[in-house]
Formats: sequence, structure tokens, C-alpha cells
Amino acid sequence: MPDQTDKPEFWETNFIEKKEMWGFEPSKSALATKDFFVEKSVKNILIPGIGYGRNAQVFRENGITVTGIEISKTAIEMARKHYGTDMTIYHGSVTDMPFDNNHYDGIFCYALIHLLDSNEREKLIQDCYNQLTDNGYMVFTAITKEAHTYGKGKFISQDRYEIFDGVNMFFYDRESIQAEFGQAGLVEITEVSENFPFFLITCRKNGN
Repeated sequence: MPDQTDKPEFWETNFIEKKEMWGFEPSKSALATKDFFVEKSVKNILIPGIGYGRNAQVFRENGITVTGIEISKTAIEMARKHYGTDMTIYHGSVTDMPFDNNHYDGIFCYALIHLLDSNEREKLIQDCYNQLTDNGYMVFTAITKEAHTYGKGKFISQDRYEIFDGVNMFFYDRESIQAEFGQAGLVEITEVSENFPFFLITCRKNGN
């Protein structure tokens, strides 16, 4: 089956059927990134794949302006219902970035990049890097090979598997992070355990 996770219909169906499927508590990764962004005096951020906003609110509560990108209209409506209408959320796929000409002090991309194929991952990293201000930071969370689903399901390509209907996942290790983020200002790789084991990947755009 072809990958469905970049299709609006896939996420529309998920959000319609499962509503606030991840609850309202921010992820550990979002909390850690919030602390880091506050420490670095980040004032405005972009969240590609913002969903219904559960990871956005913790940044806003700390004085950071949030702009989002979301493929599901239903998720955007849910975000506005729960968190107000004053947050800009562009409707579309992250594979179609950029949606504006703004530059952001920070970018936070949670559990999204591993759903893309290699060309889409490369484009997302470059698009995010291009939208950073000089010395801005971008933080990605990505699933690791330590996940119990690694190697399960249908083999697609190296370290990429269809783990259930239409959901293809690429599982990262430190070598593949270095290969994909090494030219994008990679500064740190840490591990964080959520519902899956993740890497927290931090990059900094070097000022000219």
C-alpha cells in the first residue's frame, strides 16, 4: 500500500474518528524544547504538523508566538476551539513548505519527519533551516531503532517499514541523523522516551 501519511484524507479520518487522540498534556519533547527556547530567548516559532495544538500551548504560555502548519482541517478547527483563534495555522502539507516568507527564531517538529520518505525528509530539513533566523534553532523529534516496531511490518527500504496500513516509518540511529542533519547545523542529539523512544535533534543556523 502507498504511504498515506502525507495525504489530507488520512489525517482527516484520524482526527474525525479519534478527536484529541493524544490528550492535552504536552509531550516531554515539547516541555524540554520549551525550556531550551526560553533559555535562548526565542520569541517566535514555527510548528510544522501542529495537529490540534497540544504541543503549541506550552510555548505560548511562556510568551512565545506560535505559527503552525497542519494538513487536517479538522485538527485546525479543534486547535481553534481549544486554544483560540489568534494563532496562525496554515492549512497544507509540510511537503509544500514554505507557506510564508517569515523567519523564525525557533522551529519545533514533533514526531513527523520519520513519516516521510527520504526526499521529503531532505526537503523538510532544508525548508525549516531556510526559515530560521541567523542563530535560530530547530528541534526535531524522530523515532529510533530502539522502538519495538523497528523491523516489523512490510519492508519498504533501508530502516523504513510499513508498520500498519498506510503508515510508513523511517527509524533513525545516530549515523542517519548525522547524514541527514549534518549539513543543517546539527549541534546535539539526545534521547527521550515518550510513547516511543525518540531522538531529540537540535540544529542551529549559523549567522553570517
